[in-house]
Amino acid sequence: MRVTRELPTLAAGEVDVPFVIQGYEEIVTADMAWNEHSHSWHELLWNERGASTAVVGSQVWCITPTLGLWMPAGQLHSASATAGTSYRAHFFRHGTLSALADEPVAVEITPLLRLLLERLGEADLSPRSRSVTEAMVLDVLRPSPRALLVQLPTSALLRPIVDAVRADPSNQRTLTGWAAALGCSARTLTRAFRAETGTSFARWVASVRAQHAVRLLSLGFEVDVVADAVGYRSASAFGVAFRRTTGMTPGRFRAH
Repeated sequence: MRVTRELPTLAAGEVDVPFVIQGYEEIVTADMAWNEHSHSWHELLWNERGASTAVVGSQVWCITPTLGLWMPAGQLHSASATAGTSYRAHFFRHGTLSALADEPVAVEITPLLRLLLERLGEADLSPRSRSVTEAMVLDVLRPSPRALLVQLPTSALLRPIVDAVRADPSNQRTLTGWAAALGCSARTLTRAFRAETGTSFARWVASVRAQHAVRLLSLGFEVDVVADAVGYRSASAFGVAFRRTTGMTPGRFRAH
C-alpha cells in the first residue's frame, strides 16, 4: 500500500525562512508518494540509502546515495520512494547563490559534500563554524556530468512504446519492430524520439533500464537477477551499460 502526502504549492521566496541551509532526514517505512508541490526555497534531494524518484513535467529523475537532484525554489514536482529508503533533503534559502542553474539538475554527492552537509546537522555547531561550512557547501556544489533522467515522450505516436518499455524494461522489441507494429517507418520513430527526448531510441531505453535497475538494486536484488529483469543477456553486459549511465558498477551501487 502506498501512502500519499499532500504538500502545498509555494512561490519562490514567498516565505522568509530563518536559515541558509537546513537539513532533513527520514526513513520511509512504507511506499510513499508526494503530490505535486513546490517550495519557497531551493532543495537538494539525495539519499542516505535506497533510491527515490522525482517527476518534473515530463522528466523523471532517479535519486541515489551518489546522485542528488537540485530543485529550484518554486519548481513544481512530485516524488515517490519505496519502503526502506533513507532520504535526505537540504533546503537552501531563496536567493542563495551557487554554481547550479535555476532549473532541476543532477548533483554529484561527493564524499566531501556529504561530510559538509552532515556537519551542518551537528547540534553544537557554532554560528561561525556553520557560516564557514555553508560557504564550503556552496563552493563545492556542482552539477553532475551524469543524470539518471528519463525524458518521457508525450505524443500519441510514441505513447505505446513508452508504456510498454516502462512496464517491462526487458522488452526486446527493436525500433524496426515497433514501426511494423505501429504502421509507420523506423525513420519516423527515430525522428520523433530525437525531437521529443533529445536522444535516440536505444539510449532512451538504456535510461529506462538504468532507472529500473537502480530501484531493484536498492531493494537488495542480486546483480544477475537485475540484469535479467532489465533485458541484458549477461551480468557483464549489464555492468558495462550500467556503469556507462551511472558512473558506478552495479556491485558498488548495491553496496551503498
